[in-house]
Amino acid sequence: MILTSLHDADRYSALHPGFPAAFEFLRTGQCESLPPGKHTLDGDRLFMLIAEDAGRGRAGAPLEAHRRYIDIQYVVRGVDTMGWRPLEKCERPRSEFDAAKDIVFFDDAPVAWFDVPAGTFTIFFPHDAHAPLAGDAPPRKAVVKVAVEW
Repeated sequence: MILTSLHDADRYSALHPGFPAAFEFLRTGQCESLPPGKHTLDGDRLFMLIAEDAGRGRAGAPLEAHRRYIDIQYVVRGVDTMGWRPLEKCERPRSEFDAAKDIVFFDDAPVAWFDVPAGTFTIFFPHDAHAPLAGDAPPRKAVVKVAVEW
């Protein structure tokens, strides 16, 4: 898991061939005006979800994990509280992995909570279980989905 500002994104560009294009798009400022929903950047390899979902509070934000995609969760406006736990330490899945939606939820508790303010982002790899939207306010977010298999 990585937590940093968009200003420092280039430090992480070499970690994945899809990251430079993702960071370049986030820097355009278009995330502020795009309507909520899915926006394709490079087919199924790189796309973005714009959302302004209500915060669920810590008790209502379950851990989740993905296999096919890396999440870059960029906070455009507001603050998102998120939780984190290593996937290998998650022992209580709520159900089987949903391959069509690339997600599995867990009843385990995060080992860390942190606030992600506007202008910053997290990168959650498949080995990172994460609990977004754990605050009370509805942030505006851009979640860039980067295919693991590029």
